Amino acid sequence: MRAQAWPPSLPAVARCPAPQDSGPLASTSTSPGCIPKLKALRKRALKRGMWAVTSMEGTKLCMKKRRRGNFRPEDQEAFYRLLEDPVIQNFLEADVFLRVSDKYLLSMVVEYFGRVGLPGDCYNRIHFFLALYIACDMEEDNPVSKWSIFPFVLGKEDWPILYKEFLRLQADFFHAMGGRAWVTPEICEEKPRKRGPNGEPTKRSVPSKADAYVLSV
Repeated sequence: MRAQAWPPSLPAVARCPAPQDSGPLASTSTSPGCIPKLKALRKRALKRGMWAVTSMEGTKLCMKKRRRGNFRPEDQEAFYRLLEDPVIQNFLEADVFLRVSDKYLLSMVVEYFGRVGLPGDCYNRIHFFLALYIACDMEEDNPVSKWSIFPFVLGKEDWPILYKEFLRLQADFFHAMGGRAWVTPEICEEKPRKRGPNGEPTKRSVPSKADAYVLSV
């Protein structure tokens, strides 16, 4: 059964997506009605920074202000939840050479979630792939690599028809981030950890194959 084309008018952002299903790789398992209209949300995150000591000369300290990530605990939780999505799992399994899913690209996904500012439980697999596509735009020189995303999120048969709609949503997502796609290496090195209800770090419960991609240890 062929996936239906996505409607030109997307629902308001207040509607969160339905729970992820365990369907096949085809895009029919992702309901288009679950995709929020990101333009309605545009939310610029505040720039946060911290001072770090870079060197010492006698009693003098040389300090540098370093920008911190915008991601929140709920963005990290959304990221780990999405790693359990079967479509995302299959995508990570297929990218054996880490061309579009190394740890830095995936850390950028978490940071992008924070910059968009949606409630954590509203992020779905479409948001994951939109963020990853933008990260690949920023970091990868080979455009062909990022095109491997299309068959997984849109379906092997339908992606040639639907990819333009995906790119339109990608532009909306980029706009919702305030047009800020650059992520510093320092932010990429920050190690998001999964936290329990009490706010304490907990042991991750993610697929073992994904351990090669996530930042925390």
